[in-house]
Amino acid sequence: MAYPEFPDHSRFTPVASVLAGAAEGEVTVRGWVYRTRSSGKLAFVVVRDGTGILQCTVSKAKVAAGDFDAACSALRESSVVVTGTPAADDRAPGGYELRVSGFEVLHYAETFPITQDLGDEHLLDNRHLWLRSRPMVDALKVRATAFGAFRGFWDSQGYTEVQSPSFVSGACEGGSSLFDTYYPDESAEGGKSFYAHLSQSWQLYAEATMFGLERIYTLAPSFRAEKSRTRRHLTEFWHGEVEAAWVHNEQMMAQEEAMLAAIITAVLARNRPELERLGRDPAVLEAVQPPFERLKYAEVLELLNGMGFDLAWGDDFGYREEKALTQERTQPLYITHFPREKGFYHRPDPADPKVLVCHDLLAPEGYGEIIGGGERVWSPEELAARIAEEGMEPESYGWYLDLRKFGSVPHSGFGLGLDRLVAWLCGADHIRDVIAFPRTMRRTTP
Repeated sequence: MAYPEFPDHSRFTPVASVLAGAAEGEVTVRGWVYRTRSSGKLAFVVVRDGTGILQCTVSKAKVAAGDFDAACSALRESSVVVTGTPAADDRAPGGYELRVSGFEVLHYAETFPITQDLGDEHLLDNRHLWLRSRPMVDALKVRATAFGAFRGFWDSQGYTEVQSPSFVSGACEGGSSLFDTYYPDESAEGGKSFYAHLSQSWQLYAEATMFGLERIYTLAPSFRAEKSRTRRHLTEFWHGEVEAAWVHNEQMMAQEEAMLAAIITAVLARNRPELERLGRDPAVLEAVQPPFERLKYAEVLELLNGMGFDLAWGDDFGYREEKALTQERTQPLYITHFPREKGFYHRPDPADPKVLVCHDLLAPEGYGEIIGGGERVWSPEELAARIAEEGMEPESYGWYLDLRKFGSVPHSGFGLGLDRLVAWLCGADHIRDVIAFPRTMRRTTP
């Protein structure tokens, strides 16, 4: 089979190579106009590519007349190819500039609709263009590192990556936050219309897959129709989830700590410049060291009520409570042993059946929950009783109950909200600042 020829990119030099002082002699860069200013004799055009921004100095006396006119008239986001010689200059961004010998405009952009101080809604309406901004580029690079480090850590531990369906028949995290999807007659099983749901978590399907592979993980979107409008909520978010046979709750928590340390290490090694441009002090992340403090739900309940909250046993800890718990902390915090109402699939503590063998991990500095996990119910009788106790429909969980009938074993798992994790790593004001196209209860476009 003959493969098509790929374009020759070798004659183009990445901006990052120029800024690193690694480019010698005349080079050609390509990208987009980031900003520009000109006088009668000089044009200063800052060009960006995917690796950085570079000042290009165009002298009317040293380039063709058409090239100088092009450099002066190219508006922001025009696509350009620029040839010149790198030179160190402390006044230029990054400490280097390109002294231009040739300037070509591939496409003259129209007036760019994003300027300073137009507000968050304007930026969200123009998200398809705002993705070109340095804050978004930097955040997405940190995000890519975090996703890669998540996958790399679990691969290194002998886990297998698997996928599960997005259309499901039963709820995992409670029915109030389900997105329903209607199947019409002509496509329905048995000729009857029915409703399915968008997945809140892979967990139930992970438990089925786990019995074959033992240790598994996934990276996938999850969907929750939560009415919350806080800086940490999305209706479609990216979930890093793990499930393992023969693992108890404390063992899973120790693995989570190692995973988080590995992700932070990778981000610090690869994205220190991006963090600094985002206003995030890398020293804050360098100081994060497991093991993390552990408090039981009952202890946290007492602590919060001592702060002025009015909480009763069984109440959830929401954004306000988690912010109060973590805003002055510099290390993540584990909360364990939640009331048994938290999840039908979590194993009740044999020593105290009113609580579960489970945990949440809260990020510091007010960011709140980033991980929820625990040990699963593995007795078939206990699982059937838990489903009935929660008032759920057993027929929707028939196959899930089957798992406990054929060689059930202790097992644990967790879900990591990767968008929340990246928001904390970047020190972002809002979770929407670290995902390309955020989806909330109020926004599905662009």
